[in-house]
Order: sequence, then structure tokens, then C-alpha cells
Amino acid sequence: MHTQSPRAKHPPLIERKAAMKRSFLCVLALLLTCVALCAPRLALGQGTRLIQPSDFEYKGAFRLPDGPEEFAWLWSGAALTYYPGGDPKGPDDGYPGSLFGVGHDWNNHVSEIGIPAPVVSAAKNLDELNTATTLQEFKDITGGMFGEMEQPRVGLEYLPKQGEQQTDKLYFCRAPHLGDVDKNPSHGWCELDLANPQPAGPWRIGDYRNYVTTHYIFQIPKAWADQHVRGMRLATGRYRDGGQASQGPSLFAIAPWAEGNPPPRDAQIHATPLLLYPDVAAEEQHKMKDYQHADEWTAGAWLTAGEKSAVIFIGTKAKGKCWYGFPNGVVWPEEGPWPPVPDPPNDGRGWWATEFVGQIVFYNPDDLAAVAKGEKKPHEPQPYATLDIDKWLYNVKSKQQVRHVRGAAFGRARGLLYVIEFRGDEDKSLIHVWQVKG
Repeated sequence: MHTQSPRAKHPPLIERKAAMKRSFLCVLALLLTCVALCAPRLALGQGTRLIQPSDFEYKGAFRLPDGPEEFAWLWSGAALTYYPGGDPKGPDDGYPGSLFGVGHDWNNHVSEIGIPAPVVSAAKNLDELNTATTLQEFKDITGGMFGEMEQPRVGLEYLPKQGEQQTDKLYFCRAPHLGDVDKNPSHGWCELDLANPQPAGPWRIGDYRNYVTTHYIFQIPKAWADQHVRGMRLATGRYRDGGQASQGPSLFAIAPWAEGNPPPRDAQIHATPLLLYPDVAAEEQHKMKDYQHADEWTAGAWLTAGEKSAVIFIGTKAKGKCWYGFPNGVVWPEEGPWPPVPDPPNDGRGWWATEFVGQIVFYNPDDLAAVAKGEKKPHEPQPYATLDIDKWLYNVKSKQQVRHVRGAAFGRARGLLYVIEFRGDEDKSLIHVWQVKG
């Protein structure tokens, strides 16, 4: 009978060590391979907790009602917000609540509308779409506190009562397009009854310029705000073209109710930076990825869907060559001699590019949390994904068309994102709807 020798049963100590070393190296190689494969996905923001463009399902569009030309939905849509308690007697069609939106750019008054079921029209036929109903007529919710203002940038957001407030509020902001160093009072709140808004404000946002604080406003989820920014439930910011303030969108967390009910007029409200790139004159240059001077970011939203989340900015992205001058490629120099102004339709002077597309960019909320904690600088967060949306829009007629979209609102309970297409219905705005899936 064959038997093993004691030597065969018990290898020498040196052989056992060699075997252990080989096993360790195999495990290490496997771990390094996993890291190499996973790192690009993590760098692209493809973690399981992040909302991806593939989580967006287009639900269709709906039209806006008629109204007084100088106040209603012609040349409109600078801002939009969702109100979950609106239109309580509306149909049970899966689209509860209401929307408050900003009307004609001449006056920037606010109206409340019910939300009809959106329709997907394969032919983009406006006649196939449902039309919203007016719940509250257009009114000035600011009480005239800002006076006359040239090309104002306007924000609007609903938030349930906070702190010592007894009622829910609409928050608003307003500042002129121009004003390089201005730090003027810009934000306020009012009641939801548009016929009796009882506005309060305006207030300044920290010691920051209006160029980076005053355009879009949107909610911050309560759990995130409580954990990272001491309960500051509002996000506010602005993008100014030409890199004159931030070479990418900016964002700050604020909580006006924590500084008075209401804070005194002209008060300086504390602001926590979450996202802020340097301007073109800064000594140290940092930019948003794929930044162009002709970009336009006009709205934002803090999305949540189940365990996933994302901070998005919505706007019109410049692509290809970019210049300041006229759409036909004529450049306007910083110093003369200046060229003659081209004939229409090429006589509009500003920032231009070879092509413009409607786009949504996605940021990781964890990066903004790191900025709030001082672990990252405000210019370090970068988008992890983008979604081009022109294929759903109705009135994009040329590659050089600017301002494809404007305001946006998010209904958190049902994960519905509402985006305004500027002049999508002839000269009226059109509202598009996406479902954000968890």
C-alpha cells in the first residue's frame, strides 16, 4: 500500500511562505484590476446613488393659456416653481399640484396654473397638446420693490413654512443683466395669494455680486440641508455669460427665515458657497468642463428619486467656435476700429457660437457637500453627465438659435421635472415634462 512520507505531508516552512506569497499577489492583482475597471466609472459620476440621463423618461408637453399680452405667456418663462398643494380639485390624472410661473419679460408678473396631462406628439403638433388652466391671474408679487430694471434676471421658488413662519412662501429674486460689481438687495418672499402677496425684502446675499447670486432659486432636500448646511433649504445662483462672474454655474445655500421673520429690508443674508468658479480676470483660472463664454444656464433643480440624487443645471450650451460679435462670425474687438453692424438678421451683438443645444448638466451632491464642509474648493466640482434635449423641443429651427429653454421646476413626490421651452408655441412658452426614475 502506498503511503506518503512525513516530508510530503508537511512541506518545509519556506515552501509554505512561498505559497502564501503567491496567494497574496494573486489577490492584490485582482484588487488592482477591479480598481482600474471601476475608477473610470466613479470619475464619470456613474455611482449607484447618482441620477443618470438614462433615468429620464420624456412624458410630453403642454400648452399655456392665453392672457393679457403684456403680462401673460408671450416671451415668458424666466422662472417656474412647483406647488404640491395647488389645484386640489383638479383631475386625478397623475399630475397633481400646480405651477407658479413668470410671464412676459416686460413685467415679470407671476401666475398660477393647473397642470394638464402632458402629451407626446410624434409630429410635434401643437394642436394635439392639452392646455393648462389659469388658477390665479398674473400679479406683481414684489410690490414694486425693485423699481424699473433693464433686462432683469428673475428667480422663483416655493418652500413650505420654515422656522417661525406661519405660512408657506414664494421666494423670488431679481437683478439687472448688467452690473459688474453690484451687490444690491435682490431676494425676498411673499404669500401664495397673488392678489395679496405681502412681499418682504429685498435682501442681499452675503457679500457676493448679483452676477453670481441672482437668477435661479430651487429647493434643497431637507435631509441634505440639515446634514451639510445647517438647515439652509434654498439654493440660489446665477451664470453670467462671457465669464464675467463665474466660468460655469454658481450656487449658494441660504435660509432667510433664520435671520428674521422677515429679515429687515436690505439685510445681508448669510450664504454658504456650494459651487463657484473664478471669473476671467482671476489670477488663478478654473472652469466648468467644456465651458464656453456663450453658454447660458438659466435654471436648476435638486433632483431626488428613491436613493438616487443629482443637482442639475438647465440651459443652452454653446458648441464649436465661440466669439463676441455677431452671428455671422464678425468679431467685435475690445478696442476700435469697430466693424460696421451687419444687416438683419445678423445684427444682434453678443456672445455667439457655431452651434447651440438645449442641455442639462448633472453634478454630484456629495461634491457640493465637500465644498460646504471646506473639504473641496468651490471650483472643484465638475459635471459627471450631460443630457441634450433638443430632440424633444418644438421650435429649434437653426444651429445658431439661442435660448432654447428657460425656467424649470421639480415635483419631488412624483419625480416630475417641468422645463420651459422659450417661444416653443410661436411666441408663447411651452412646458415639457420628464419623469425622473429611481
